[in-house]
Amino acid sequence: MSSGSRVALVTGANKGIGLAIVRDLCRHFSGDVVLTARDPARGQAAVQQLQAEGLSPRFHQLDIDDPQSIRALRDFLRREYGGLDVLVNNAGIVFQPSDPTPFHVQAHMTMKTNFFGTRDVCTELLPLVRPQGRVVNVSSMESLRVLQRCSPELQQRLHSETITEEELVGLMTKFVEDTKKDVHQKEGWPDAMFSIAYGVTKIGVIVLSRILARKLSELRKGDRILLNACTPGWVRTDMGGPRAPKSPEEGAETPVYLAILPPDAEGPHGQFVSEKKVVQW
Repeated sequence: MSSGSRVALVTGANKGIGLAIVRDLCRHFSGDVVLTARDPARGQAAVQQLQAEGLSPRFHQLDIDDPQSIRALRDFLRREYGGLDVLVNNAGIVFQPSDPTPFHVQAHMTMKTNFFGTRDVCTELLPLVRPQGRVVNVSSMESLRVLQRCSPELQQRLHSETITEEELVGLMTKFVEDTKKDVHQKEGWPDAMFSIAYGVTKIGVIVLSRILARKLSELRKGDRILLNACTPGWVRTDMGGPRAPKSPEEGAETPVYLAILPPDAEGPHGQFVSEKKVVQW
């Protein structure tokens, strides 16, 4: 590839919503599309599936829990393309209701991947994003439901327009520590019902997106990079389960809409988007 060629990249893309996003980008993005997955065999199988459909994604291994893997991807993008035009942070995990893993362990593992892994990818790859680039962080409507059950003090801090990345990291770290000590409810977090840990991590993704968008507006004002969080909705995947109303293709619509906003678009930026519309945070 010649340095400077346009490129879009999707994390956690060997199945489900991520795979559907890659498929859609292959059809609508004018440039290369890189499908990433933690497991190379599954990632290559997904690429072959799309090739059989007449599409031509590239593959690169990425485990967002592994800083070395993220840096290897960063170096690949620098070497092959000289930058990045579209980043879709889709990779994430959730524990199912029947999983016997202790709640504090679920909280630790979910936070490590969904929030800290996504943050690490942004830290390494955002400097590569070229002018008029697009960044999409996939969150969940569960974040709003969980936020509403937090204490007023926590809600105020998480809604703050001036919260810093360091403060957010402190809050996300404290949530995990509070679950370990079994004092999370006393500290203003919801109880240990299913998906609370997942919801808190996705709150983190939305607030992180707001912070990063603010930084981009300050430091790269003229570059017109648009960064947003979004929800794909409840989608029939391994994560969403068979009763979900949306297909993966339908779930991909909003992330892809944000990923291919036209070059002259001035927004949305720093928003939480559902069904291609800004949701009040």
